[in-house]
Amino acid sequence: MAALTTTIRKRTIFGNLRVHFGTTTGSGTGGEINTGLRICDHIALTANKSGVVADAVTLNETLPCAGSAVTIIHTSGCSYVEWMAVGY
Repeated sequence: MAALTTTIRKRTIFGNLRVHFGTTTGSGTGGEINTGLRICDHIALTANKSGVVADAVTLNETLPCAGSAVTIIHTSGCSYVEWMAVGY
């Protein structure tokens, strides 16, 4: 898998959990997202592109997992992913 570039766009707190919002870009068919969380309990992924994406972005992890290395898989036509990660 190719290397992904992750940008954390916003950080907030919901109750006793941290929530980070971000974007990930890259080529290839997936890679690891660094959410900035120590532990990731939940992550929502959205493929965002100017055209139609053939398949959904898929999580390749068992949650909870290390927040610094959340593995995703997608088709080669998907180069931009928006995400929201919840954890601590």
